[in-house]
Amino acid sequence: MRTYGIAIVGTGNVARGHLQAIRGNSRAELVALGARTQEGGHAWAVQQGETCPIYTDLAALLADPAVDIVILCTPNDLHASQTIQAARAGKHIIIEKPVALNLAELRAMQQAVHDAGVTTIVSFVLHWNPAMLMTKHLIEAGAIGRVFMVETCYWHRSPRAEPGHWFTRKDMAGSVFLLGGCHAVDAARWLAGADVVEVTAYSTRGGRPGFDYDPTAIALVRFADGAIGRISATMECVMPYAFNVTVMGDAGTIRDNRLYSHLLAGQTDFATIPTVLPDSGDVLHHAFPQELAHLIACLDEGRQPEINLDGVINTHEVCFAIDRSAAEGRPIRLPLDL
Repeated sequence: MRTYGIAIVGTGNVARGHLQAIRGNSRAELVALGARTQEGGHAWAVQQGETCPIYTDLAALLADPAVDIVILCTPNDLHASQTIQAARAGKHIIIEKPVALNLAELRAMQQAVHDAGVTTIVSFVLHWNPAMLMTKHLIEAGAIGRVFMVETCYWHRSPRAEPGHWFTRKDMAGSVFLLGGCHAVDAARWLAGADVVEVTAYSTRGGRPGFDYDPTAIALVRFADGAIGRISATMECVMPYAFNVTVMGDAGTIRDNRLYSHLLAGQTDFATIPTVLPDSGDVLHHAFPQELAHLIACLDEGRQPEINLDGVINTHEVCFAIDRSAAEGRPIRLPLDL
């Protein structure tokens, strides 16, 4: 079976996770690196023990016939334009989240991907976290009955989110939900098994110094099937990283890795299930190897991943709606119009 040539564009923290995935997959090979400068790209490659061509021009990288898949690890504000360029060059794309910072970008990149017929996957890697997979399987098996409420949170005081870093800039990061809370939105949609159709949100005012945007926000959402949810995100908490999940059904409840179910006769308290929780902000803890393996399997079989660009449109529209609702003080209905 063929080996796929992969280019990593961007040499920030998350690129290390994707590089680890490439190294661990016998069907993948790092064939190019995109960086702002030759010096920076070379330094990163040496630090990681890699040797490959280094490009400072994306068009030149995309013209390299050895590149089959492009992984976009650049700041958030570049994802949309680079996705469009990569699609037009006929490359398959792993897009770091968020894929876009506004609705116009989202629509444009969706059109470009459709026109090119390339395969995309968006890095919502919690889809391969063992605890999240267990929760999804328990729901699908009927362990908690009909889901009527989902709560998810992304609480992370990133050491990189300090004044001057692009994480703190609205024009580059977007918002607290676009930067990291989109993981919580995507997880809520996935576990509820339905898209969000209405959002009401609130955000802090002022908050952690150095941010161009409110660093904490919370949203109440309604899903298309009538279920409801609460989703929160913060970059100003003083505590270890946390990604907590509660799913309530009419026959039981799941709280992280604890289950209370009608299937467990005589149960008086939650049963704890040993697993790997999504409780780390370290990219080397994340499921990038499983993501890459899934993309390669989809390419082999000629199908699109579930979390391709089309599959996460509602997730991003929810993030835009949260920001709009918090700013305007009113509920926002979805889908959004340009």
